[in-house]
Amino acid sequence: MKKTLTATLAAGLIANGAAQADDGRHTHLVTSLMSAINSYDANGALEVLDPDYRQHNPFIPDTAAGLVSLFPSMKDAGVNVETVLMLEDGDNVVAFNRWGNAEIFGQGCAHMAAFDFFFVNQDNKLAAHWDAMMCERPPNASGRSIADGVTEITDLHKTEENKAKLSTAFDTFINGTPEQAAAALTTYFHTDYRQHNPDGSDGIEGFMAAQMSAEVTPRWQFTRLHKLVGQGNYVLAISEGLHNGVHSVFYDLVRFENGKIAEHWDVIQAVPTEGLANNNTMFDF
Repeated sequence: MKKTLTATLAAGLIANGAAQADDGRHTHLVTSLMSAINSYDANGALEVLDPDYRQHNPFIPDTAAGLVSLFPSMKDAGVNVETVLMLEDGDNVVAFNRWGNAEIFGQGCAHMAAFDFFFVNQDNKLAAHWDAMMCERPPNASGRSIADGVTEITDLHKTEENKAKLSTAFDTFINGTPEQAAAALTTYFHTDYRQHNPDGSDGIEGFMAAQMSAEVTPRWQFTRLHKLVGQGNYVLAISEGLHNGVHSVFYDLVRFENGKIAEHWDVIQAVPTEGLANNNTMFDF
């Protein structure tokens, strides 16, 4: 995990990396919040948060005040965040983040990957937040880690086309027969697509091997697609289902190339039922 980013470096990652939106009209709000978190600057965070900020992370209190109340504990722990990719789609912004010194988040690991999903209101404030977090693990069988390999956003004119393809694929995975789901993999995925899930490996065969080798099969089972956002060649699907038989939220990010899915990243988190700091659920978009 890289060292804590300063506000300047965080802004540079967004401006010069793969995450810049068409017009950047909302991404700067999330960049500012990430910078405030890295410097534990409550006032800086409050500048971009709506006071009634609705929190869907089950372990963080509601409202802007609820979030910044955690800053002293985060400072004591040395929590830091690095943004790998940022997507903007209408009033939604998604940051693909790596969190360091993250034991405070309750999953028993120092390094975590997360998708942080924000809604921006008419006052140009961050008004709601959803996320999923997962412990980083060693590279998978193909040598890929959970958050490496992100490239530049391209093909902005294909955003809606790519979203439609992923929506159709999920509909088949959820509602189709096993034979139809297998056919959808061939239709929508490159046969040698790159896999970043720590349990998987490259290609359709690698996906199927991981899917059927778990103690509870299939390893990944989707039951409902809740939200789909995209920008150019990147599309993120937020869905609900079972992971190894446990009720979970799935954040699946894919990169399209020549009309097919060429790369996949995901973060999966079990949906908790105890120790909740709010009752907003991890869904309700």
